[in-house]
Amino acid sequence: MLHILVRAIILLLDILIMVIAARAISSWLPISKEGAFFRILYQITDPLILPIRKQMQKTSFGQNMTLDFSPAIAILIIYILKNLVLYIL
Repeated sequence: MLHILVRAIILLLDILIMVIAARAISSWLPISKEGAFFRILYQITDPLILPIRKQMQKTSFGQNMTLDFSPAIAILIIYILKNLVLYIL
């Protein structure tokens, strides 16, 4: 039973990584972000990305950045979480 729970958690974290990557890639594309797909994409990823972006803007490193590294940092945090789940369980 624990094995199934661990696999489900890892799967959810993997899906979250893909959704964050899709958001980052879509931000580079010259397409309208007004559709239902993008609304869902942003609703899923905003709770993770916005706090990271806000904290980065407070630092001297993040104030002068023209490129948003918050999706990459969110993915890094999720990878660390995945490894912790695998290590602990």
